[in-house]
Amino acid sequence: QVQLAESGGGTVQAGGSLRLSCAASGSIFSIESMGWYRQAPGKRRELVAGVTEGGSTDYADTVKGRFTISRDNTKNTVILQMNSLEPEDTAVYSCNAKGLVASGTWYREVWGQGTLVIVST
Repeated sequence: QVQLAESGGGTVQAGGSLRLSCAASGSIFSIESMGWYRQAPGKRRELVAGVTEGGSTDYADTVKGRFTISRDNTKNTVILQMNSLEPEDTAVYSCNAKGLVASGTWYREVWGQGTLVIVST
């Protein structure tokens, strides 16, 4: 069974850093793109950052210059390094994989369960 396992959430003071990790498991052959979304209380879920299998990246304007996404295709992992965190970054962060192929099955989209990030003032 395909799963995304996230780690690295927690509480940090404004200006601090956190590193989120996500590992995909389940006899995976390929993943077209991996990324992180977040949803703050009372707000819609939004894309934070994404990276394709070829290494192309995309960031939300609000995190450009502060967050960096990276991916290891051999390990099916994606990392989100978050620096200069702001209280507005407080949200549940969820790992996402699109176009995943595993055991001969194509998955349009797979989600992790989410990890909470709290940035205090």
